[in-house]
Formats: sequence, structure tokens, C-alpha cells
Amino acid sequence: MKRQTSLTTNFIMNTFLTISSFIFPLITFPYVSRILLPVGIGKISFATSIVTYFSMLAQLGIPTYGIRACARVRDNSEELTSTVHELFVINLIMSLFSYIIFFLVVRVTPKLWQERFLFFVISSTIFFNLIGMEWLYKALEQYTYITIRSVFFKFVAIIAMFLLVHEQSDYIFYSAISIFAASASGILNFFNVHKLIAKKRNHPYNLHRHMKPVLIFFAMSCATTVYTNLDTVMLGFLQSDTEVGLYNAAVKVKTILLGFVTSLGTVLLPRVSYYLENNMVEEFRRITAKAMHFVFLLAGPLCIYFMIFAEESILFLAGSAYSGAVLSMQIIMPTLILVGLTNIMGIQMLVPMGKEIYVLYSEIVGACLDLILNMILIPFYGAAGAAIGTLVAETAVLLIQFYFLKTEVWETYREICSGTLAGAVLAGALASIWMKYMNWRPFFLLLVSSVSFFGIYFIFLLIRRDTVMIGILDRILKNKYTFFSSLADRKTK
Repeated sequence: MKRQTSLTTNFIMNTFLTISSFIFPLITFPYVSRILLPVGIGKISFATSIVTYFSMLAQLGIPTYGIRACARVRDNSEELTSTVHELFVINLIMSLFSYIIFFLVVRVTPKLWQERFLFFVISSTIFFNLIGMEWLYKALEQYTYITIRSVFFKFVAIIAMFLLVHEQSDYIFYSAISIFAASASGILNFFNVHKLIAKKRNHPYNLHRHMKPVLIFFAMSCATTVYTNLDTVMLGFLQSDTEVGLYNAAVKVKTILLGFVTSLGTVLLPRVSYYLENNMVEEFRRITAKAMHFVFLLAGPLCIYFMIFAEESILFLAGSAYSGAVLSMQIIMPTLILVGLTNIMGIQMLVPMGKEIYVLYSEIVGACLDLILNMILIPFYGAAGAAIGTLVAETAVLLIQFYFLKTEVWETYREICSGTLAGAVLAGALASIWMKYMNWRPFFLLLVSSVSFFGIYFIFLLIRRDTVMIGILDRILKNKYTFFSSLADRKTK
């Protein structure tokens, strides 16, 4: 059996990856939002949401199914090679089909054809997703490689943005740079894949064996993509690019924070799939319970803090032109907790257990609710109406997944909701909320209030001996001791 990279290493690498994903928009968005204004940001956000549907069609559920399928056979090089080749062929066929449909839709839709160059630039993500095969690298837990090359491309993209984006008309340049930062690493993936699998396979293609699970994952992807992108699409058609830009500012903050909340869950899927394939049930239960505790530990304070300081966050990140996004951001913040939990229960538990059909049921309900609420609320309330639709949809998804997993997660939820985390959040809020009434600049206010809020929060948890918090601190101290011990040994030698 191949040696597994430790979950701690994977988590640390994925945390660095998440931090880089946080730093990139933190550096670029305050600059770009003030140049492109809500109209320019709205154009990019609308086009990205449209292209996402075609990208979803091209990938056909492979990004999630591919991780599970490859993780299960990663100790068998011949079977791994066959699986990767077959999934790539399916992805290639669907990508060509998706591009044909995409070009036809853009050509016959006046609103899309008017910004055809922007749409064509953003559609390059379909190609990069095809050649990138990110699912293979995640299945083999190549998080060190994923992190290094991703950070490199983001660094290059930051330089390119300051060199090329200077006027409101440069929104196409900005969209191209954003895609480069997020997807260009797929080129490296394509040329490095021969290090992981053989170039040639010894058996005929057997695409049929993947079709049933791939289609189930595709249906899940459809439902998820509908209710995560429907808000922006419907805002673009029912309101204006400006309203889309305001909503995007609120979603941008949520997306950055959500990366931290889901950072542990991201590295779990290949490992829990491996545990279940090898009947390691207790390991599976232990690791998923810790993951849910971690979501509450991180998402709870982030949700409350950014609801309290939503106005200051928007003013700092985007400027006064986006003040209309404050209410939307406050409404959408609780989805940090909801999405964090459904990521664990759905993708990290139900999927490895072979019960992805239940994930599909929950996402179909969420998509339907989002569609209905958007049609009712967006014409009257704009971005705030879209935020309400998303919040209700994510709540429904969580409740349905909890119903199908209640025997597995009930004890974990009861232990987590014992009051310690709620008390810590309340203490942090009381320690910082008074600062809102100080006449400080947004950056300084956010800096001081965040130190106060999260400092008191973590101190409260340490005093109450929260198990996950103590475990994280213990792990950090052990790693620090090991690091300095290795340095001492080298000097002695």
C-alpha cells in the first residue's frame, strides 16, 4: 500500500491554498472594484454565472465522482490509469458538446452577444478544467503540489492586474487575469500527469461503468449550480448590472470566508472514501465528527462578526459605491455555517457511503425553493431578495441531509451545541461591538475589532477546554517541537 500523506499535512497545505485564495481577492478586489464600479463587476459576475452552467455540463459530475473513484483504486496503478483515461475521455466529449451549445446560445441571445468577447474569454475555464484533471490530484492527496503551483499563478496574476487594469473598460482584462489565476495551473497538471499514471492503458475503454454514478453526480452538480448561480443570473435579467455588482460584493466576502470553513472538508473526501472502501468505519466516524465540530468552531464566529461589521467590510473591500450591498451581506452570512455543514454531511459523508442520491434530493429541493423565491423577491428587493432565496435554499438542503444522517450525526450535534461555542461567540461580540460607534476608518476598525472579537473567542474556548480547540493547539505545539528538534539534530550531526 502506498504511504498516505498525513491529514495534518494535507490540511496545512490546503490552508495555505485557502489563504492564497483569500489574499488574491483581498489585494485585487479593493483596487478593481473602485475602477470597474458595480457596473463592470456586475458584467463579469453575470457572464461567469452563465458560463458556469456550460462548465457544469462539460464536467458532468466528474470533479466529485473522479475523486471518489480514483481514491478507491489509488493503490492499484493499472486500475487507476484505466479510471483516469476513461474519465478524461468522457470529459473531453462533453466539453466539445458544451462548447457547441455555448456558442449557439451566445449567438442567438442579444444580451450575451453584446458582451461576446467577455463570454468567450470566461469560457476558457471549460478547457482548463478539462486538461487540469484536478480530481486526480485531489484523489491522490497531492496538496503540496496543488498549493505551490496555485500560489505561483496567483502571484503572477496580481502583478498582471496592476499592469493591465486601469480603466472601467478594462473589465475583460480583469476577467482574463482572474481565470489565469484560478485555472491556468491546469496546463501544468496536464503535462505532469504522466508522473501519476501510465500514458497508455492495457485494456479497452469501458466508459459505460462510469455513466450511472457520473450522471447522479451530474444531477447533483446541476441542482447545486442552479441555486448557487441562479441569483446572479436572475438579477442580470430581472434587474441591472449594477444590482449584480452589489450582490457580487456581498457574495465575494462570503466566498472568501467559506474557503476557510470548508478547508478541512476539502481534504477529507479521498481519505473517508478510502476508509469506507477498507471497512474502517470507526475511523470514518471519528474524522467526520471532528470535521463538523471544526465547521462550528470556525463558521460560527465568522458569521456573527461579519454580520456585525458588514458595513465596514464592504466599505473597506469595495468602497462607498457598494454601500447597497451591506444588507445582502448580512442576510447571506449564516450560509457559512449551513454550507460548511452540508459540505461535510453531503460530500464527505453521504457520497463516500454511496448515498449520493440523498444529496441530490436535498439539492433539488434547494434549487426549486431558490427559483421560486428569486422570482418573487428579486423584482422588488433586488440583491437582498436574492440573498434571502439563497439563505432559505441552503437551510432546506441542511435539514434534508440531516434527516438522512440523523442516526450518524445526532450525538455529534448534541455535543457541539452544548453552549460552549455560543458563549464564546457572545463574549467576542460583546468585546467588539462597541467599536462600531467609534469614528474610526474602516481598515483600523476591522483590525482592532477582529483582534478583540477572535482573541476573546479563542481564550473563552481554551478556558472551557473545548476538545477540538485543545486538539488543534496541541498539534501546533507538537509540530513546533518536532521542527526545532529536527533542527537541533541536524546541527549535532
